Amino acid sequence: MSVIENSKLTVVGAGAVGSSVAYAALIRGSARHVALYDIAAEKVEAEVLDLAHGAQFTGSSDIIGGADISVAAGSHVVVITAGAKQNPGQTRTELAGVNAGILRKMLPQLLEVAPNAVYVIVTNPCDVLTVIGQETTGLPPERIFASGTVLDTSRLRWKLAQRAGVSTSSVHAHIIGEHGDTEFPLWSHATIGTVPILDWEPLDGQPRFTKEELDGIAVDVRDAAYTVIRGKGATNYAIGLSSARIVEAILGDQHAVMPVSTVLSGFHGIDGVALSVPSVVSSAGAKPIYGTAFSDDELGLLRRSAGALRDVADSLR
Repeated sequence: MSVIENSKLTVVGAGAVGSSVAYAALIRGSARHVALYDIAAEKVEAEVLDLAHGAQFTGSSDIIGGADISVAAGSHVVVITAGAKQNPGQTRTELAGVNAGILRKMLPQLLEVAPNAVYVIVTNPCDVLTVIGQETTGLPPERIFASGTVLDTSRLRWKLAQRAGVSTSSVHAHIIGEHGDTEFPLWSHATIGTVPILDWEPLDGQPRFTKEELDGIAVDVRDAAYTVIRGKGATNYAIGLSSARIVEAILGDQHAVMPVSTVLSGFHGIDGVALSVPSVVSSAGAKPIYGTAFSDDELGLLRRSAGALRDVADSLR
């Protein structure tokens, strides 16, 4: 894609995830200007230098950064990745207390220099932190939301595409709910092309999907991050790419449908909790699609997800 004229993205946090978001945004041309901010001056300056050294190969985007929050001034989008990282065996919700404190301190400072930005929270547990962030800033819910299950959905589509023998872009399926242990696929709407997933005949002669197989795939997707973290210490490349894709939907005013996580109000009876549901992402931010239909089982799973997240959020107030 071509960069949007004079658009500015600031990535907060120069760790594995933040530097990968900046790298993906530069390579994809997600924004005209990319800034990387972190309180660790030596680290962020080294990351910016390393990224800048490749500027010849990344088109018309440029990169700046540093440990002074003024680097975020005038941002159209701010992606927040700063916080303690998830360790092997640690759940996302166990991170909540530490990262909520970081967010409460940092968001008012960011709002001072980037008052008109759309804020995207990637730091985990991103759903709980979105509620904290929205309460802290008073921003309208569409202007502060989490990357949610955009990455989980990509993981799901990749696995289904491999098995079905089609391209990932031909798989239409969403993971929704918590970005975490209570997430689930919206199987009632899942198709390969226009064919309902259980009716798909794989082109290589393999048998059709079974409900049991789909349940197993859902578990693999849910636990994928734990597998990656156990092996290499962090998930960074795919979340970098998926975050850059969200940024493009905002800066390009694309009205793209993505399962991002906003604070819901009256969504199938759910209020005050941030959950990923199919949403329209544009320059205005993210707006949930209230007409999304659920089977009775799926509605039960969504409410279970809401309950789990509400308990964590309440413990942080």
